[in-house]
Amino acid sequence: MTASAAPGRTASGKPPARTAPRTALRTELRRGIAPWTGLAVAVTLLVPLWSKAAQWQGSWGETQTQLHAAAALLGGPLVAAAACWQGGREHRRRTAELLLSVPRSRLAQVTTAATPIVLWAAAGYLFALAVAFAATAPYTGAGSPSLSVVVTDLGLLLSVGFVGFVAGRLVRWRLTAPVLAVVLYVLLGAPGYMEAKARFLSPGEQYTLWGSVPVWWFAPVLLAWTGGIAATVLLAYAARRRLSAVVPLALAVAAGTVIVHTGADLFRDDPTATRKVCSASEPGVPQLCVKAPDAPALPSVSAALAGMFSRLEGVPGAPVRYVDSGFGPKDGEAALGSATRGWNLTRNKLTDPQAYASNTALTLVSRDCPDGTRTSERKAADRVRFTDDAVRTWLAGDDSTWDPEARPLVARLKAMPDSDRRAWLGRFLATLESCTPAEVPAL
Repeated sequence: MTASAAPGRTASGKPPARTAPRTALRTELRRGIAPWTGLAVAVTLLVPLWSKAAQWQGSWGETQTQLHAAAALLGGPLVAAAACWQGGREHRRRTAELLLSVPRSRLAQVTTAATPIVLWAAAGYLFALAVAFAATAPYTGAGSPSLSVVVTDLGLLLSVGFVGFVAGRLVRWRLTAPVLAVVLYVLLGAPGYMEAKARFLSPGEQYTLWGSVPVWWFAPVLLAWTGGIAATVLLAYAARRRLSAVVPLALAVAAGTVIVHTGADLFRDDPTATRKVCSASEPGVPQLCVKAPDAPALPSVSAALAGMFSRLEGVPGAPVRYVDSGFGPKDGEAALGSATRGWNLTRNKLTDPQAYASNTALTLVSRDCPDGTRTSERKAADRVRFTDDAVRTWLAGDDSTWDPEARPLVARLKAMPDSDRRAWLGRFLATLESCTPAEVPAL
């Protein structure tokens, strides 16, 4: 009488061979276009990101804004085209009829064949994400990246992968893949030009993630929307009971309704972006206050304004604090010049410190007066304008004025004894809120 085989082993005592689906999946993961898809996704995301590094390095929000745009508008069509090409493989090899004799269900066959593409696409996205985060981390201030945006970007790539695969199975035309990529690019990008709330249904909507963060239920709803559509397509094509596609379809419709109803309220203000961070208080040196994400740029800002502060030292009424214009300067404060990443701020360093100092000096001497001036006062108004220009030029240490007629006034200001110049500047600063030319001291 022969002994029965032990559980989990064959009659010969050896473990059973791996199941066919698992073996097929591992084979597909190692060869074919799936690994190349992951590499293509990583390169497609990193090349445009790197070309705009000056705009996002140092800001988690800007980093994810740029990465999301690239993942949706470039990565999405690429993954859909690769999956579509994979889906049409059996038609090109003339083995579609052979699959009908395989004991596995159509749904199992489709998921096994499409999964390597979407997994490698996700790997390519995560690699690009890691590179971008590693590049921006050394320059960031307050805040952190949003996991919700990462999850929704991954959900988009997975969803379009399965939809693209089904399209490849259904349409035998060889140009289906590139045409699908173009169509998907238009479908993802076109809603961004709409004003209606329905534009948020597009996973390619350009989010402004600097200064705002998604609400806590952002990821689940977006995943239900994109994933529901993908599951509907997949089940309608491959499920034995196609009516089961109604369940994910209903879920997608419910999620889409919530998205359209919510609109821009899918995002809320980021409290870290409005938190004020100030430089250390030092005797005789005005304090600088910026938004928390820009705190690492304070040393560069301080160095750019050092000359201006030295010229204002001892001047009666000179500001004791300079703040970001978003905070609204109060008494004894003045607004800082504008510092925008990718424009005049790169990796927390001002690209043109002289221009920044000139811009800050301009905000200090600007007068909020009506544009219209009576003809009889035109000459007096021009004198004030030239005086303001001369003070701005001298404070910023510029080489020349904006208006040639203000140059002699700069020479007079430089020629004044220090005590007389400080007294005159004190009288000048006291009239910055006045629009009456006669009240502004002459040079």
